[in-house]
Amino acid sequence: MAQTLEALTRHSDTLTSIRGIVHTMKTLSAINAAPYEHAARSIEAYHQTILQGFAAFAHRTGDIHLRQEDSLEHLVIVFGSDHGLCGNYNEVLAGVVMQHCQGQTANRQRVLCIGAQMNDALSDQGLVPEAVLLPPASAEGVGRLAGDIVARIGTFSQGQPLHNLAVTLAFTQRGERGAREPITTRLLPLEPSLLTRKKRWDSRSLPDYTMNAEALLSSLIRSHIFASVFRASAEAMVTENSARLALMQQAEQSVDERIEAVKGELRTVRQTEITNELMDVIIGFEALKKRR
Repeated sequence: MAQTLEALTRHSDTLTSIRGIVHTMKTLSAINAAPYEHAARSIEAYHQTILQGFAAFAHRTGDIHLRQEDSLEHLVIVFGSDHGLCGNYNEVLAGVVMQHCQGQTANRQRVLCIGAQMNDALSDQGLVPEAVLLPPASAEGVGRLAGDIVARIGTFSQGQPLHNLAVTLAFTQRGERGAREPITTRLLPLEPSLLTRKKRWDSRSLPDYTMNAEALLSSLIRSHIFASVFRASAEAMVTENSARLALMQQAEQSVDERIEAVKGELRTVRQTEITNELMDVIIGFEALKKRR
């Protein structure tokens, strides 16, 4: 059905307004991703220092053999989105978390969720989080969220030894060529490689410490947990904004193509109306000539 000139004009104006909104969302996604990316790089540098501290502690103290037993309790911390407009970001990660939980042998499994929409995606998979936290609204909020999660891990442990606990971080990280990669990474029990003594130290200055060994190890473990949670939260926010940016770019391209199509129809209809008006004038002029 052919559309009128007025209808096509309104359609074109509406599409132009939508393009402005999409362009604004794309710009905001690009701007919001930068601080989180900077935070992720900063915490990665700090985490490398913590890992060097583990290596120095193990070299000075000797190998520490961690007990490897089946954990009695398993806590999964899932970092999702709470704002939408990022495609199937939450649903893909929820599927990975479900597969991970099915492969665990712990007597009790618990889920801590970040993001209300992530909560809905987990519920669709049959997983009911025991707590739902809000994702950070800015890069400054990543540290507060990480501190809250570390405190909840401490409450979850309730004084139990680390080998009785299993804590897993589930989040989406950046892959190759801008792809998104949902992963699960083990936080507790600690990887045995963290406290394995190197055969050869890379420097002539051998590591040493003066404080109590147990206090130092406890501090290193707390810092390792905080840095790991902080990085997972920052990485999740970077990939969320990257996913939203990619979708907004696709939407902007689709809107541009639709605007061009509507403009083509508008030109055709306008030309048709001009032609019809000219034909009416010519027919009227010929009718008057015949009467004369």
